Amino acid sequence: MADEFQVAISGLNAAAADLKVTGNNIANSNTTGFKESIAQFADVFTANAGSVSANAGSVSANATGEGVRLSRVVQQFGQGGLDITDNNFDLAVSGKGFFNLQDTDGSSVVTRAGSFTVNSAGTVVNNLGQELQVFPPVGNSNVNFNTGALNSLTISTADDPPSATTTANIGSNLNANDAAIAVAFNSADAATFNDSTSLSVFDSLGIAHTATFFFAKTAANNFTLHTTVGGNAPAVAAEEAQALVFNTSGTIVTPAGGTLAPITITAAQLGTGAADLTFTLDVSNLTQFGTDFAVNQLSQNGFTTGQLNSVDVDNDGVVFARFTNGQSDALGKVALTSFANEQGLTKEGNSNWSESTDSGVAIDGEAGTGNFGLIQSGALENSNVDISQELVNLILAQRNFQANSKVIQTADAITQTIINIR
Repeated sequence: MADEFQVAISGLNAAAADLKVTGNNIANSNTTGFKESIAQFADVFTANAGSVSANAGSVSANATGEGVRLSRVVQQFGQGGLDITDNNFDLAVSGKGFFNLQDTDGSSVVTRAGSFTVNSAGTVVNNLGQELQVFPPVGNSNVNFNTGALNSLTISTADDPPSATTTANIGSNLNANDAAIAVAFNSADAATFNDSTSLSVFDSLGIAHTATFFFAKTAANNFTLHTTVGGNAPAVAAEEAQALVFNTSGTIVTPAGGTLAPITITAAQLGTGAADLTFTLDVSNLTQFGTDFAVNQLSQNGFTTGQLNSVDVDNDGVVFARFTNGQSDALGKVALTSFANEQGLTKEGNSNWSESTDSGVAIDGEAGTGNFGLIQSGALENSNVDISQELVNLILAQRNFQANSKVIQTADAITQTIINIR
């Protein structure tokens, strides 16, 4: 009767293993990025001289089996639900892919748990100190990234340096009904020009100066544009007064291409210690119609110094530093990693996995490309455990345990009967 006891014990062990797997799923039902597991079992046969068919070389038809064993515990990588948070560094993958982390020993692990913070060194890490990996930007580009390299994401609190204005753009309508101005231009005398508009331009130190543009009609379809910066006219007269010529349809024909000669305000005129300020003015969007003067476009490309205001991540995984001067710099693009066989990954605990022979080599890629999902900032992926299903599994495991216990009780009763035979 020893075999019956061993078979039943193997059943008890299997039920206990199933119960342990189910209990682990339930225990981690609120663990960020956790993936549920299922226990898989295999029956056991002992092949020996008495149980092997002579002509088939396999377990014979009268073999009763030796019980059951735990074959393996398989994780299920289905999508978990998303919880919205107010932390921009909480990241969730919607679709396939894992976050790539550099462990404290330099090795690589992957995870679906995207709860990150910034440490004292400015590096983005999880609660274990593992560093989030990104593709670095190419040069100063906000759109191109080196997908052949992985770097830890670092947030710098340094100021964004200023940039001097090099181009400006005016889009406005000059009233064709305006009377021609017959007196010399004087920026302080409104009778010497028809209309004006202004915008701020920036020198090399990021200091703002008011650039004012005055339009004086000289003849039908002809205007002169006078420019001052901070009240100073350009030192070169040809830059201070430039001709604007319109055709009979009201669109500009001079200057050709719509760009005026560069306007330069000297360092001495600026008086800030900055370099000479030189910028070109695009007037291709000027029109001359028989309606009132109106400005519909006014812009320039310079900016002052900016302080770090926020950091956010878009759906493609690009991490942007936003500054108080309105500028944004791409710090990197969050790398996603996939494997040919996710279920072959080695479990590392802490919602981490690592590459193995069974999983295949890691394939790094960008969110939203190929079979990679999108990245949502300000969200965390929940465990994919279905509590209702796990409760059903508990009942099944309990029944299996009870049934195998009955086998032991029955085998014990038979044994006692044999022992009691006189």
